[in-house]
Amino acid sequence: MRLVDLTATLDPANRERLPSFFPPDIKGVIAPSIEYLHPAELGGKNQFCAGLGCRHEDLPDGEGWGAERLTDMSSHCGTHVDAPLHSGSRSGGAPARTITDIDLGELFRPGMVLDVRAFAKGGEPITIEMLDRAIAAVGRPIAPGDAVLIRTGQERYGITDPEYFNQPGMSRESTLHLTSLGATILGTDAVGWDLPFPVMASRFRATGVKEDLWDGHKAITQREAFIVQQLTNLKALPPTGFDVGFFPIKLANCSAAPARVVAFVPDGVG
Repeated sequence: MRLVDLTATLDPANRERLPSFFPPDIKGVIAPSIEYLHPAELGGKNQFCAGLGCRHEDLPDGEGWGAERLTDMSSHCGTHVDAPLHSGSRSGGAPARTITDIDLGELFRPGMVLDVRAFAKGGEPITIEMLDRAIAAVGRPIAPGDAVLIRTGQERYGITDPEYFNQPGMSRESTLHLTSLGATILGTDAVGWDLPFPVMASRFRATGVKEDLWDGHKAITQREAFIVQQLTNLKALPPTGFDVGFFPIKLANCSAAPARVVAFVPDGVG
């Protein structure tokens, strides 16, 4: 069994690498702010002494402990699982579930990679036709309960590149197409599931059609599924024949949580 880590590293340095157009109040979606307390430095020593009621000269090896304080971190930080509540208060005709309503068994599923790199373009929709061509290339249909991971090609861009935020995006129709075929987990290697926000905003200003705003996510209000964004390393996976575990932090009643996403690839597959 080969384990493939599909999780982006939460590096606080990325907060300062964001392009200037990125709104500063959502830096916490990219990475938390982290205060590092090193065991050999004052922060680690002071916290150790405060906890154990001793002085610096009492430290067993002259050191305290290592610890970190995480601040300004969104529940949608880095590689994360969206619960249905993120898309709206109702999903599939029922109250939308939160991240702690989802059983782990629902988050360990057979996986399939849909490679749309040959068709998809930045800032443009991923169409049903593109998805069907990618499904045909896998060699099997989507089965009920599958985790479908979309490889858009965004891995070729770094966070300092504006194209990183100009991803190909899923529409309401293309999202519902996948869920109608049985997919219950929808993953992407892009920073977002939908078209880029500036593209959606521009389209809305031109047409006034409110249903086009964030329509890929809003599709989950019609048919429940879990959206997973900011995946990485999809190139290391075979098209199918593996399982994926999506393990979100257990944040009570939240609309999402950062997750460690790991693919389990049997020996001899891929």
